[in-house]
Amino acid sequence: NPTQAVEFEREIDVDGHKCFIDVLIPSTRVLIEQKSRGIDLDKPAHQSDGKFLTPFEQAKRYADALPRRKQPDWIVVSNFDEFRIYDMDRVPSSINANRKTEPQIIKFKHLLPDNYRRLNFLVDPNDENIDAIGINKDAVRILAVLRRLFAKKILAPRRFKDKDDPVAFLNPAQQNLLNKFIVRLVFCFYAEDAALFNPNQFVDYLLHASDYGRALFDLFKVLNTPCDRRPPDLPSELNAFKYVNGGLFDDDALELPPFDSNIAQSISLHSREDQFNWFAIDPTIFGALFESDLNADVRRKGGMHYTSRHNILKLIKPLFLDALHDEFDAIKRKRKNKRRALEDFQDKLASLTFLDPACGSGNFLTETYMQLRALENDVIDELLKLNAACTIKVSIDQFYGIEINDFACAIAQIALWISESKMYYDTDVGIRDKIEPLPLKHSARIVCGNALRLDWHELVPSGVDYIIGNPPFSGARLMSVDNKNDLLTLFDGWKNAGNLDFVACWFKKAADFMSKSNDPIRAALVATNSICQGETVGVLWRKLFETVHIDFAWRTFKWISDSEGMAAVHCVIVGLSAAPNDKPKIIFDGDEKIVAKNINAYLIDAPNVFVESRAKPLCNVPTITMGSMPNDGGNLIIEADEYEYFARWEPRAKKFIRRYFGSEEFINGKPRWCLWLVDATEDDLRLPLIAERVEGCRQHRLASKRTATNRLANTPALFGENRQPSTDFIVVPVVSSERRKYIPIGFMKPNVIANAQVQIMPDADLFHFGVLTSSVHMAWMRTVCGRLKSDYRYSGTLVYNNYVWCGRTALIEETAQRILDARALYPAWTLAGLYDEEKMPLELRAAHEANDRAVMLAYGFDLSMTESEIVSRLMEMYQHLTTRASADKIAN
Repeated sequence: NPTQAVEFEREIDVDGHKCFIDVLIPSTRVLIEQKSRGIDLDKPAHQSDGKFLTPFEQAKRYADALPRRKQPDWIVVSNFDEFRIYDMDRVPSSINANRKTEPQIIKFKHLLPDNYRRLNFLVDPNDENIDAIGINKDAVRILAVLRRLFAKKILAPRRFKDKDDPVAFLNPAQQNLLNKFIVRLVFCFYAEDAALFNPNQFVDYLLHASDYGRALFDLFKVLNTPCDRRPPDLPSELNAFKYVNGGLFDDDALELPPFDSNIAQSISLHSREDQFNWFAIDPTIFGALFESDLNADVRRKGGMHYTSRHNILKLIKPLFLDALHDEFDAIKRKRKNKRRALEDFQDKLASLTFLDPACGSGNFLTETYMQLRALENDVIDELLKLNAACTIKVSIDQFYGIEINDFACAIAQIALWISESKMYYDTDVGIRDKIEPLPLKHSARIVCGNALRLDWHELVPSGVDYIIGNPPFSGARLMSVDNKNDLLTLFDGWKNAGNLDFVACWFKKAADFMSKSNDPIRAALVATNSICQGETVGVLWRKLFETVHIDFAWRTFKWISDSEGMAAVHCVIVGLSAAPNDKPKIIFDGDEKIVAKNINAYLIDAPNVFVESRAKPLCNVPTITMGSMPNDGGNLIIEADEYEYFARWEPRAKKFIRRYFGSEEFINGKPRWCLWLVDATEDDLRLPLIAERVEGCRQHRLASKRTATNRLANTPALFGENRQPSTDFIVVPVVSSERRKYIPIGFMKPNVIANAQVQIMPDADLFHFGVLTSSVHMAWMRTVCGRLKSDYRYSGTLVYNNYVWCGRTALIEETAQRILDARALYPAWTLAGLYDEEKMPLELRAAHEANDRAVMLAYGFDLSMTESEIVSRLMEMYQHLTTRASADKIAN
């Protein structure tokens, strides 16, 4: 009874203004803000108090004004065309307000036949399954149950414990057989619930069979046989099935795994509509989850990752989709020749071709197809308003893919078929009813093969318009032998190519493909952010920029897969082309959209500079070097749990025990020591515990395969490389968390031994400390440094030696001292605690902000400049200095 369960026009006070909540459902804690049809839900509107708020922001303000115990778990905004559903547990707090809230979106025209079930949260407080990902995970779990049953049957009479996964015990041939069978089963489940088959036709046929295996064998053969070629004596229950086409049920793939009644009953249970409606699956998500679940080890080893719909849209919208929507909006505003313009535009949509050269389960191709078809449906709606005859023209024939895994190829093909079927239901019913979905008339060109060895021109001889995708990520030290060979073959003759990430191969192939084509092909690929950082930039982009340029880019964002068990990866998206581009170049950085004059390889609006390792500083500043390298097999190092024992049993050795640190010890204050025997006499070296450690070091060096290390065995009491300064020195950790605004930098006394996990600067003073710890230097570091996972990896030769310094000022020295004084107020705190962004003491933050201003003024920078603008200016200065230095070198 809605008049009892729902509150309409609930009056509420918001900052002294009387406001009204459209709908409040107390029992399920739902707040609804309803707008008129045609209202843009992304557009802020003027409020009674003068503020401009989007419908969600308006609803959120109402929610915040309610008593805490009555605040909603869900906010829904609608405009009679779509629901936007916000799970308030996922909405960021004010601390993280810059993180964009992504709602679940259900369009009204998508409600039937199954999406309405996602709205149960409106009436059932225990139902939270609005997420399409959850629906698809349920489908994958159902298939996992079936695979487990089949695997047990294949391996019978072998018995398994409850914790065992019998699928893991199948050999490759058995897994291949089962995977192909499950793919066909998915199509039958979907075809039944999507009305491609008659209601319950597949399940009823199976349950009435006396021999289930034979029944499925006969069915798959019939599904692969045109109706006019079937034998005249074919049983009527088989002949009633439509011809499918498309290669899914080809003769060479008709072998079946063993079957029994339990499996048949399970198939029946999981395919009936009251258990699960397979029409509800989203092919973009389901295909990737399905393939990830069945090939988890293969995908991890190959560096393959599933991309969410949100991140696919990040790529395809700036590449082509936004421009198409803008073009369509302009056509809708036309007063003359509108029909002709709409027809031409639909033909254009049907002519576009797409290649994903690492397509996996096809989620990029599937989402792109569905977006293109959705736009075509809007065009059809406009044409129908003009009483124009029209039909569907966009097809999956326009999509090409390359994938090395044969099972993933099958998933990509079926995902595209399902997406084609589902998009019929979004098309005007008059158009849809004229189309017979079976047999399948179109087929995406999915090729099973190694994209790095194939000639893409042979796959798409007529060319493509767009190259899209998410190629596999594998670091230079993690890729397989085959992958490494592919990379080195592709980059034959390139200096330091062996240090590239595997994903760089697809950028090289795409650049070669575009540069050799007469068509204006454009590409956009997801990649690890490593390809735009550190030494990779000089190796990869210097040559790529000879033929291509960057049109748009997404700077580093944390990309979390919707697949379970997949780690977060830090990614970029780079759009590039060889053809001229007269459109604005765009850099996306979180919610910020920057129009750039030029996008360089660091994804900065700056000249195309390539910061490469330099042996000496570019400016007149102290040299920087790594700390000392023990090369001792751990024998000269005294760990925290060893110190008391060593000091107690060898008290005469205590004078040779020094504090010892790298990045971890320096930042986190962890105690560690070493034997520093530079001034030890022969008698000192005979002390039993020292002698034992020195002999261990000697044996370690003798056992090495390196001649240089063998020679060090002649001086086993000393570090392999001694770079310890004799005066105070600045310490810069080599590795530091990317969560910190500032790398913790500090001074150390010469009696504390620095190892190679820190960079050290002898002869440095407060001015150097102030500049290095400033936001200006941090901005430069974040742009050009390499990364260890997502952490900063500070390189003296890359970051420090290429840094352009400002002139010395007394103000920088003064603010640098204030930073040290602020730290001294908290002697018990580690640097990790002091530089935790949520815990940094106010005195230290104020000191750093003052130092930042002093350094900005020394450079002549405007204090309002963003980090990107700072780096852009530094790169201009770097280009000027390096160009001048090169000219001077040539002149001399």
